[in-house]
Amino acid sequence: MREIKISEIKGIKIGHAQNVEGGTGCTAIICEDGAVAGVDVRGGGPASRETELLKPVNMVQQIHCVMLSGGSAYGLAAGDGAMQFLEERGVGFDVGVGVVPIVCGASLFDLVVGDAKCRPDKAMGYEACKTAGKNEPGEGNVGAGTGASIGKFLGPDRMMKSGLGTYAVQLGEVQCGAIVAVNALGDVIDYDTGKQIAGILSEDKTSLASTEDIMYKEIGMQRNVFSGNTTIGCIITNAILTKNQANKLASIAHNGYAKTISPVHTSADGDTIFVMSTGEVEVSPDALGALATEVMARAICSGVKAAECAYGLKAAKDFLKI
Repeated sequence: MREIKISEIKGIKIGHAQNVEGGTGCTAIICEDGAVAGVDVRGGGPASRETELLKPVNMVQQIHCVMLSGGSAYGLAAGDGAMQFLEERGVGFDVGVGVVPIVCGASLFDLVVGDAKCRPDKAMGYEACKTAGKNEPGEGNVGAGTGASIGKFLGPDRMMKSGLGTYAVQLGEVQCGAIVAVNALGDVIDYDTGKQIAGILSEDKTSLASTEDIMYKEIGMQRNVFSGNTTIGCIITNAILTKNQANKLASIAHNGYAKTISPVHTSADGDTIFVMSTGEVEVSPDALGALATEVMARAICSGVKAAECAYGLKAAKDFLKI
């Protein structure tokens, strides 16, 4: 197994657009030829687009874009930009009088950083699509990770800056990668060492604290938990998958969240994972599930380590030698 650039996965183009001052952005993951897709939504507070059609019982078998965005539910408008971009290029489901691009998406809550009135819109979504495939997609404070933060159980005062991460590998002919915007209520644990690398700050903000420990101490309290979190990501692969298998793979990939985010899938998170498969290489579904778990976990850590301090928030780089 060797690490590759996520841009090396054939048939997939990724592009970012962001408003750094506003503290938000979006990330387009495009497959013009159509990708077999699935999704699994685990968190209790999701903002999502076109997830219902990914159920195996429904007609559509392929999608053309996944749009990850900030802006909470307002940010779902970025998907309209992808619709326009793809329609202009004749990409979509042929309905006889034209094409209908199938654009799925999910948004995270980043309204507490930057400008709360600045949200990804149709124009920003279109811009993200225009940049797709032109350069290696960046990490950290870019795209859907521009305003991402973590460690929010005690509110904005003790949270940290996070970001967007990618990680991809090739094993034989199989390519598998993950792209994820890390915006969790909880803390982030390093995949290799098992040590916390970012999350809730100590009271004096000079070190890291443990969200789980704080939650346990308050187990009898009804705290008004700071809401609006959500980690959103996508597994992309060249493996041949059915729609059923893509949905199952999305479910398994949440193990990558569980290995690196603590706690995960809370009522204040809308944790969502999509899968996009270009269908080129035969694969063992169980082996691919294990691989997807690892690349997602490593993408989460990569996004956190790449994040820069911003909006008055410290980042992992302030505590780690990166």
